[in-house]
Amino acid sequence: MTLFQLAALLLTLIAVVGWLNARFFRLPPSVAMLAAGLIGAVGLSAVRFLAPDVREAATVVQTVGSVDFPKTVVGYMLAFLLFAGAMQVDLHELRRRRLAVWTLATVGVVATTLMVGGGLWLAARALGVELPLAWALVFGALISPTDPVAVLSTVRRGQLSHGLKAILQGEALFNDGVGIVVFLAMLALAQEGSTNAGAAAWSVVVKAGGGLLFGLLAGALAVRATRAIDDYAVEVAITLAVAAGVYASADAMGMSGPIAVVAAGLLMGGAGAREAMSDTTQRYVRAFWTMIDEILNAVLFFLLGLELLVVPLGSRSLSLGLVAIPLVLAARLATVFPWGAYFHFRQEETGPSLILAWGGLHGALSLALALSIPPNPFRPLILSITYAVVVFSVVVQGLTFKPLVASLVRAGRARRASDARAASEL
Repeated sequence: MTLFQLAALLLTLIAVVGWLNARFFRLPPSVAMLAAGLIGAVGLSAVRFLAPDVREAATVVQTVGSVDFPKTVVGYMLAFLLFAGAMQVDLHELRRRRLAVWTLATVGVVATTLMVGGGLWLAARALGVELPLAWALVFGALISPTDPVAVLSTVRRGQLSHGLKAILQGEALFNDGVGIVVFLAMLALAQEGSTNAGAAAWSVVVKAGGGLLFGLLAGALAVRATRAIDDYAVEVAITLAVAAGVYASADAMGMSGPIAVVAAGLLMGGAGAREAMSDTTQRYVRAFWTMIDEILNAVLFFLLGLELLVVPLGSRSLSLGLVAIPLVLAARLATVFPWGAYFHFRQEETGPSLILAWGGLHGALSLALALSIPPNPFRPLILSITYAVVVFSVVVQGLTFKPLVASLVRAGRARRASDARAASEL
């Protein structure tokens, strides 16, 4: 099967699944695509087991296995998905919540890595599963960043306050770059047996800070370029060039490509860029990046479901995966609790800690990092645990986030109404 034939088959399946979902099921698109991929993977596995002579099933499985998922996600798709997501963020609200966003995207990633890694190591010892602490920390690092694709897709459906929405969006966009650097440091620790903590911390600062400055500079130059002309085709092409060029250039210069492209996207979607574009250009730019976002989301989650074909499953990984799911949720709740308490008491938000914890979804980025681990005895275990956490996060948290937020909003309104009645009676 050629690359073009594979792409044609994939796009056809995604279109069919999207139509069926829009017509009958009305599930969140990410959940629908992931479920379709999982069903396809299970079906192909069943055909291979029950009818091993059917060569077509083996060919499809072999083709899926040949897809370089880490390179597809991190190398190709992430730049456009992050840029599209950043353009949707309220830059003014993000500036107001910058301390919360940067704390969760940096300290939060490190804290989650240590809590999840240490907890998984203890759980593995209790279950009699061999998993060294260094490799448990590798899992903690790859699962610590929340996935921007899954988070942005989910947050759009919830009735969140502007503050909590900005924090979830901003954290998910910025913690990818930090998470990748921390993951590489933990991977070096596991493979080489030692790492320089100071050098690793400085690397995070340099890569993140350099990427931020480079992205802001490129975004500002692009805004000035669009202000000088009024041609929607050229201006759309400029945004596309910024998304690809900033990501690739930052990566080539040793800076964080994800953080750079997010910074550029925030400026291109901000008020300054809107003022530099005519109404016609703004409509074309919004429509173009909305389509890019929706199509790449669909492709990504469908591939995520199909990756079940290459994930090794067993009783050990299943038991440890069942432990890892609540462990990751508990670490997430502990990380966001200080900011949740602040919003509860200072902003009178209802259930902010629960919203921030349950809305921190994990997705394709974590699986891509797990698949990028070089072959070693612990790779299959880490890969299967990661897949279990990701599927739970996208399906369970993704499906229940909107009802959770709605119930908390109703509870908050009822409490405020009750307080108002009590005050009037006094």
